[in-house]
Amino acid sequence: MKPILEELALEYEDVFNVVIVEVRSQESLTRAHKIMAIPTQIIFNDKGVEVYRHIGYFSKKDILAKLKSLGGI
Repeated sequence: MKPILEELALEYEDVFNVVIVEVRSQESLTRAHKIMAIPTQIIFNDKGVEVYRHIGYFSKKDILAKLKSLGGI
C-alpha cells in the first residue's frame, strides 16, 4: 500500500493529505486510531472525523472512487 499512498500524496498534495503511520515506530498513533490490521486505510473529513475505514489492499482506483463518493475530490 505504501507506494500507492505515496503516489496519491504527490498527485493530490493540493487536494488532500496522506499520512502513513508506521505501526511499529508510531505505536501511539496506531493505538489512538485503533489500527488492528495491516494495511488499514482511514479517511477523515476536513474536521478530522473518521468517515470511512478499509482493511486490506485498496487499489488506487478504488481509493479515488471512495474519495469522490465522499466529496473529497
